[in-house]
Amino acid sequence: MEQSISLSAIVPIYNEEQNLEESVNRLIKEPIFNKIVLVDDASEDSSLEIAKNIERNYSNIQLISLEKNQGKGNAVHEGLKFVETSHVIVHDADLEYFPSDIVEMYKIAKQNTNSLVLGSRTITGQDRVNRYKITYLGNKYLTLLFSVLNKHRVSDIASCYWLLNTKTLMDMNLVEKGFGIEVEVLSKFIRNSEAIIEVPIKYHGRTYEEGKKIKFADGINIVLKIFKYSKLRYYFSR
Repeated sequence: MEQSISLSAIVPIYNEEQNLEESVNRLIKEPIFNKIVLVDDASEDSSLEIAKNIERNYSNIQLISLEKNQGKGNAVHEGLKFVETSHVIVHDADLEYFPSDIVEMYKIAKQNTNSLVLGSRTITGQDRVNRYKITYLGNKYLTLLFSVLNKHRVSDIASCYWLLNTKTLMDMNLVEKGFGIEVEVLSKFIRNSEAIIEVPIKYHGRTYEEGKKIKFADGINIVLKIFKYSKLRYYFSR
């Protein structure tokens, strides 16, 4: 049964002067967001000024400026403090994702308010551009490892798009400050035996020359986080 929910988007920003305005405009075009929280993670380019200009023009956009760069996860933590809607989603400030996909995720969330709706870049049905085979395969094998250790099959653990109940996210007491936040959120959600509903989404990967930020070291860190937050490790350590 469809229920009434409200939705906010948290947008972590770090050195995205080339993409920020168009990325946020994509969100604005979709009339489903009660609030958009921009979190500038101490950018060293003109991202902060661009974000200030955007905030001035829209009453439902709020800008948070952090003094120290600490990573995507920390930006999400800080943005979450200003979310008052029933549900929330994270949208990266680059142009790899398309908020038009959130519309479908939002419809599903209204019928499954306690579920986590996960955008998948691997389920067939959407157009995608993957720039690097190594990152594609890396995500595939990390997702397999995650699924085995958590006894719960998912198709994409590194997707930026996860839409869920705001209180549920807050109650997780998130600690990851970097890219490991995706693994932490999914792991803690599965631990409580809640349902994850996957939705195919579009994806247009960018090159490192275009500003792609995740590196090999981040991949190694994600492996460690998969073990750290895995359901099996959690039960054996209790």
